[in-house]
Amino acid sequence: MPELVLSVAVAAPAGTTWLALTDWARQGEWMLGTRVEVTEGNGRSVGSKLAAFTGVAGVGFTDTMEITGWEPPVRCSVRHTGRLVRGTGSFHVHAQGAAKSTLVWSEQLKLPLGPLGQLGWPVAKPVFALGVRYSLDRFARFAESYSVGG
Repeated sequence: MPELVLSVAVAAPAGTTWLALTDWARQGEWMLGTRVEVTEGNGRSVGSKLAAFTGVAGVGFTDTMEITGWEPPVRCSVRHTGRLVRGTGSFHVHAQGAAKSTLVWSEQLKLPLGPLGQLGWPVAKPVFALGVRYSLDRFARFAESYSVGG
């Protein structure tokens, strides 16, 4: 299964980074072209479900997910359950002292289109990684100025 792992240094304590990361309603402030909502549960426990629409002007796709691991303020794992995006993902927050942390984003994806998707991954991966890298850089700035409630 293809995997993507990227990380970003954040000049904020791990607890703040965690709170910013799991503020699902505000994820669109840093994640490229994506709007996230909790569709079932409280969004802060195993079994909660999320829907992330990625696109522009209403054209795009919805990535549905179920939280499968919830270990605040360290790790959140999800299972992608949509038609297009399947597989698993996780966010890990690592404390780097009292005022710094690192966010590690990893995805293990089952590619659509079977063998054709596998063949296309070497081309798609750099583009996907570029979008995630851009979003992670935005996330670091978001988390560094994060306050609960906006």
